[in-house]
Amino acid sequence: MKITPRRLAIGMSLWAPNLFSGIRVRRFSEDWTHATVELHVNLFTRNYVKTAFGGSMSAMTDPYYFMLVMHQLGRDYVVWDTRGEIELLKPGRGVLTAHFHVSPERVAEIREKAKGGRKVLEWFETEITDRDGDVVARVRREVYIREKKRVTAARSA
Repeated sequence: MKITPRRLAIGMSLWAPNLFSGIRVRRFSEDWTHATVELHVNLFTRNYVKTAFGGSMSAMTDPYYFMLVMHQLGRDYVVWDTRGEIELLKPGRGVLTAHFHVSPERVAEIREKAKGGRKVLEWFETEITDRDGDVVARVRREVYIREKKRVTAARSA
């Protein structure tokens, strides 16, 4: 069964770590350039003072840049999420949203940098906003990219 953006969004929303953390993947675009993810702040995702737990906000941003890059590059590349940074700016309440975007032009630049199996580390940034559009956190994620080594069959003479 082919993975489509819609199937991946549904699967990621039902995946236990997201499902029980209040994280919902609203969509992946058909061209794999955009994703939208929500965090529903509730009894399980809030902290002692009843605002969004920082770990939940970090988790809602974890795999999406690497997934967008991976789907645009294709199977000839190794792609991993390697680290992240989060700057908490104000208390998060209600439904929080993060939008992720990786342009085809940026992927073309990455493809060029990774030629010949070179290791590439790229940073991506997004903001987490509340229902009013106020920024509650800024997030940076680093993605590792490397072109896979091609295995060629030995020719017999």
